[in-house]
Amino acid sequence: MNVTAEKLIELGGYFSIVHHIKGRIRLRVSPKIKEHKHHVGVEDIEALPARIHGIKSIKINKIIGSLTVEYDHAIFPHHLWENLVAGKESDEIITIIEKLAKEIV
Repeated sequence: MNVTAEKLIELGGYFSIVHHIKGRIRLRVSPKIKEHKHHVGVEDIEALPARIHGIKSIKINKIIGSLTVEYDHAIFPHHLWENLVAGKESDEIITIIEKLAKEIV
């Protein structure tokens, strides 16, 4: 599945911030994400660093239901992550992600 900026916004509500420092955020994933109409697999999430500039890595811990994202804080400011999980400023997030999307050849 191709994960679009809009799908990331939709999924943002299923995450809560566990820990956040500049350049690294750990998120807890709600089990209710499995009920989402657009199922996004682990491989889709793991592929995001290859698709979006500024996302350096994503590590998923399936046992505790969390993921850790390492990112370029100059590209993705702290408030952007807060807004993503709160469902605020969606247009700003979509614009940034679409601008940073890498072309897949």
